[in-house]
Amino acid sequence: MKYRRLGNSGVKVSEIGLGSWLTYGSSVEDQTAGNIIHHAYENGINFFDTANAYNRGEAEKVVGKALSSYNRDSYVLASKVYFPMGDGPNDRGLSRKHIMEQCDASLQRLGTDYMDLYQCHRYDPDTPLEETLMALDDLVRQGKILYYGFSEWSGAQISDAAHIADKRNLHRPVSNQPIYNMLVRYIEKEVLPISEREGLGQVVFSPLAQGILTGKYRPGEQPPADSRAANSDINFAMDRFMDDRILENVVKLENLARNELGVKLSQLALAWILRKPGVSSTIVGASRPEQLEENLKAAELELPHNLLDEIDSTLQEIEGVTSRLH
Repeated sequence: MKYRRLGNSGVKVSEIGLGSWLTYGSSVEDQTAGNIIHHAYENGINFFDTANAYNRGEAEKVVGKALSSYNRDSYVLASKVYFPMGDGPNDRGLSRKHIMEQCDASLQRLGTDYMDLYQCHRYDPDTPLEETLMALDDLVRQGKILYYGFSEWSGAQISDAAHIADKRNLHRPVSNQPIYNMLVRYIEKEVLPISEREGLGQVVFSPLAQGILTGKYRPGEQPPADSRAANSDINFAMDRFMDDRILENVVKLENLARNELGVKLSQLALAWILRKPGVSSTIVGASRPEQLEENLKAAELELPHNLLDEIDSTLQEIEGVTSRLH
């Protein structure tokens, strides 16, 4: 496993991180999830990402329980705040009240005294940005979090936050967690260059486009019965990808992976993301240890320039479709 700095901070995270969205605490049994986390740790993954909103805190409990087997200083633990955790008017957003209360609640569920990275799960237009940043700065000074970052913030929002942090002498953000994969590339226009300018590293999620970039879905065919697309409980984010024009080009990408490198499409897709210097880590999900084993090999891949050109040419063929995916 290789490690990269998280933005301009001094902490280093594994190029492949393990997430828990849609799986831990819900669709994957706790024992299986724990086994996957152990397998990830034993294979060099040190970056584990979750959120309070993932199954209303259940994912945090699963992650915290599994990681309690290891020395706390040997891994980087990340969670998030923003989405509703109750029915009250203050049970959501990025107000000082919600951030402070949810930080304590997450720490309790995770079974730890601090989080390495605390992320604003979305931007909150109803709360002054200064209030949010000052609350996060206080959590850093209290030792409850070591660093903070954002998730799915625009380039302008990231720039504003960095400017306010500098103006008020607050701790600066170190990361942003956007969706990024071969099919959803919106961050390349603004978010990546602004983040690099302001010192934020990307810890990207959905690198395999909800499984589309594994090659298991074929144009004109029904999804396999045991796949995520066939599971109505967890396939709500997949409809936008299930377009034959996209799937036809995914088949082309799969052929490139097999014929040019002798690897699986999923491994090519992860290596393609990691080619970007602004990416600190790519977060994968896994419901079986063998899936994780396959993904780990992506960190070893080097993509030659001629192959990158062929990939770009293939992606351009579906640019009109994929440009509307975010």
